[in-house]
This record gives sequence, structure tokens and C-alpha cells, in this order.
Amino acid sequence: MRKADISPADLTPPQKAAVLVVCLGRDLAAKVLGYLSEEEIEQLTFEMVNLGTISPEVRDHVLEEFRHVVEAQQAITVGGAEYAHQLLAQALGEDKAMEVIDRLTALLKVNPFEFARSADPAQVLSFIQDEHPQTIALILAHLKAEQSAAVLAELPADIQADVARRVATLGRTPPDVVRKVETVLERKMSSLLQEDYALAGGVQALVDILARVDRTTERSIFERLSEQAPELAEEVKNRMFVFEDIVNLDDRTIQQIVMEIDSADLALALKGSSAEVQECVFRNVSARAGERLREDMEYMGPVRVRQVEEAQQRIVNVIRRLEDTGEIVISRGGEDEVIV
Repeated sequence: MRKADISPADLTPPQKAAVLVVCLGRDLAAKVLGYLSEEEIEQLTFEMVNLGTISPEVRDHVLEEFRHVVEAQQAITVGGAEYAHQLLAQALGEDKAMEVIDRLTALLKVNPFEFARSADPAQVLSFIQDEHPQTIALILAHLKAEQSAAVLAELPADIQADVARRVATLGRTPPDVVRKVETVLERKMSSLLQEDYALAGGVQALVDILARVDRTTERSIFERLSEQAPELAEEVKNRMFVFEDIVNLDDRTIQQIVMEIDSADLALALKGSSAEVQECVFRNVSARAGERLREDMEYMGPVRVRQVEEAQQRIVNVIRRLEDTGEIVISRGGEDEVIV
């Protein structure tokens, strides 16, 4: 097939993107390219070079398809995926409508419960607080961490840890389960419905949430979680604060931590840390102590990554102990920044 003979039916998605960019004109196309990665620009440029002559038929087909996608996106924003589906089915027929919706869903990567991600946490709480803990966990796992933290903090204490545990162990949820939960909320909050397997939750999701709740809520959840799932509680604790987070502490706190840890552990921990972390620590020790620390790091020679990680974890354990006893304060998203 010659380049000039390409037909609408033969176009691949990258070729359609190339046709669209060409049709935009030089100035607008340049602006579009500014939003793409180097890899995407390279692929798009390759397709543009190999397009050859673009027939009016191909041009009109691509522009028309793009128009449908834009209209579908606007319809989803206004009335949800079901509304967009009905609108497109009326205009294009059922098969074409499903094709556009599927393509748009893939392009937008619409998340389940997207409609609730802009809602006020208090509003979300009012709709889900009487649901089963598993249902609450499913919803919180899909919201912004800040929202989930606010909702979790207001749940009754007797179910907070249960919900937290379920968030951490949620994993992959079948689409029919997500659909059922979304359908219930759709009646209440005009939800966005998307049928797709949803990978959400997990330990990191719980860590992100707990990092933004107040200290009282965090302690309450950990106390109950330690009883229900001690291994999970320990894993979450280990992720709550990592050695590299030292750079986020104030100088006075770092100086207090340095006084409490073994100098050999500090040298070993710094051996495998970033230049930013090293500079942060050296800034908070005396010139003499810093010189000795550098000598220790130099003389110990090559060390195993596991040794470095173990030393860093011992230091994190010290930091955690100092925080638990109130000797240092590590600010959290749900707490006031000013301490008097």
C-alpha cells in the first residue's frame, strides 16, 4: 500500500493521532506536543513522517471520530458514563457508541468513584458511614488520601481499624462488585460508573491515608490493628516513616535524634543514602563529629545493601520511639503545623 492510499479502516490509533495533529496546524500542533513525553513525541513524529498524503476522506474520518470522543468526554463529565452511552447510541448506533466509550475509557483511564473524588469528605461520610466495613474500605481505597483520612477519622472507633485492615488487604476487586457499590452511590450522589477491574487499596493506600489523619486517630487504629493483624500493623508502621524522610524534619529534631542513635549505625545508614540526606545530617552535627563520621564511612569500605537497610531501620525505630514518648514531634497532614 502506498502512503497516499491509506484508508480510514486501515488507520491505527497512533496514525489517527498523527493525522489529527497534522490537521491542527503548526501553531496548535506545537502546543499539543508540549504536553507529550519525549517517547510519545518520537512515536508521533514517526507516524507523521510516514503518513504521506492525507486524503479528505481520512481527514474527515479522524476529525469526526475526535469530535465524538470530545462529546463523549463532556457527556461523562455532565451526566456520567451511562448518559454518554445513551447520547452516543442515539447519534451513532449501539455498536459505534460502545466503541467510542471503550476507547474514551481507556484514554481517560477513568477511575471508579471518580465522582466522589471532588466531594466534601463530610458528604461522603454521610452516605457511607452505615455501610458494611468492606464497602467503606472499597470506597476509601478509591478516593484521594486526604479525603479518606478525613472520613476515616470520623468513623466510629470500633470500626476504624476494621476498615483500615480491609483497605490494606483489598487488592483487585471484580467489576460487578464495584458496579453494585457505585450504583448505590449513583442514586445518592450522581456517580460516574465505569466497568473495569479496579486495582486499589493495599498497604501503601493505608499508609497514605494514615499519614494524613491526626495522631490520636492513628494511635487508636494501630492499637486495634495490632490486635487484629500484628504483622500488617508492623508493615504499615515501617512504611509510615522511612530513613530518607529525615530531610523533612527540622534541625532541632534531627540533632535530638543523632544524640540517641549509635554512631556506627549512622555511618552505615548514611553510606547508602542520598547526598541530600547526608548533607542534612552533617549540617546538624559538630564539625568534629562530622569529620569523624566521614572517616567512618570511608574506612568501612563497600557494604551490602541489606546492612545499610538494617541500620536505617534501627534508626527509624529510634525515631518512632522518640515520637511515641513525645520527645519529638513529626507533623502529619491532619495536625496543626504550629506547636506552642
